[in-house]
Amino acid sequence: MGLYKVKRIISTNTIELELPSTIKIHPVVNISRVHMYKDQVEDQKKKWPLPVIIEREEEYEIEKILNKRKFRGKDRYLV
Repeated sequence: MGLYKVKRIISTNTIELELPSTIKIHPVVNISRVHMYKDQVEDQKKKWPLPVIIEREEEYEIEKILNKRKFRGKDRYLV
């Protein structure tokens, strides 16, 4: 969801996060839902391709479809 600071440790299994008021979830979460942030190595950062403008709409060119699956009745593609 994002990068948020730990406000306090409640127990060995639960922590309270500092969340902005725009996020409408309870700030106390199980520790299994939280992962330590690791910054990417400089050369490993993904560079997103620039969009192609077609009929005033931004679109991206797909090199290859790697996989396809149904999710809630709709097709999802791994590109």
